[in-house]
Amino acid sequence: MAACLRQGIPVVCGSTGWLERWDEAGALTEELGGSLFYASNYSVGVNLFFHFNEYIATKMHQFGGYDVAVREIHHTQKLDAPSGTAVTAAEGILAHFPAKTSWRNAPAEGPAELAIISERTADVVGTHVVTYTSDVDTLVLSHEAHSRAGFAQGALLAAEWLPGRPGVFGMKELLGL
Repeated sequence: MAACLRQGIPVVCGSTGWLERWDEAGALTEELGGSLFYASNYSVGVNLFFHFNEYIATKMHQFGGYDVAVREIHHTQKLDAPSGTAVTAAEGILAHFPAKTSWRNAPAEGPAELAIISERTADVVGTHVVTYTSDVDTLVLSHEAHSRAGFAQGALLAAEWLPGRPGVFGMKELLGL
């Protein structure tokens, strides 16, 4: 990434293995006047899912009485668990649902924990489900990818959008969210 930025090449990245160096990458991008675009998931549908997830978390917290959990299902070759998409969904909930203060990739051990349940099943591209449950009802927000084409389409949109825009960007900027 640094080599591209030093050569003035805009960077579109979706891998999660380097995020502990996020601040360093952002600082280098700013220092060089470069362009960096990062998303944990490039699907337009997933990014709308993230947006609505945060909105729903705010509303559900305001009215109280609900617990929330995240479930993600992927193909058996997916190595990370939880997925970056599930983590992004969980972080969106934590930012807007103050009753939850942390997440864990297992059933919650207390009311302040947000459970992420990871499942690996053959022939599943990717499914993410956020479920709010109370004594009186259940609300479910979900996104199911039918193919990987949506990820490629979003990455191509980002690559077309980024040149000539110095700074650090993500899908919120691209989609106007």
